[in-house]
Amino acid sequence: MSRDFTKAKERLLELQQEYQNRIDKIEDHIHNPQDDLNSHWDDQAISMRENEMRKTLLVEAQQSLTYVNNALSRIDNGIYGECTVCGEDIEDKRLEAVPYATLCMQHAS
Repeated sequence: MSRDFTKAKERLLELQQEYQNRIDKIEDHIHNPQDDLNSHWDDQAISMRENEMRKTLLVEAQQSLTYVNNALSRIDNGIYGECTVCGEDIEDKRLEAVPYATLCMQHAS
């Protein structure tokens, strides 16, 4: 029996847009800082720490976008919802919780 992944695709497209927006905003903050180098050492340290945090958030958002794009490719290729280890169907509840999941519950543990 074929499974319908229309809602999953809609959710993935929403996530794709959300992650892309997040990436765009973070990159804008990194490349166009809202504050110039401050004259106070403490302020400079805070700015540097915030920039490092932005870079970490950027990497996380880029990785999440990659997961989403891969899931959309799996839908297009007809293999979405299959565990990459055993080939069995990934549980519907798991796909609802993690729409870009590639492993069934057994292999995710």
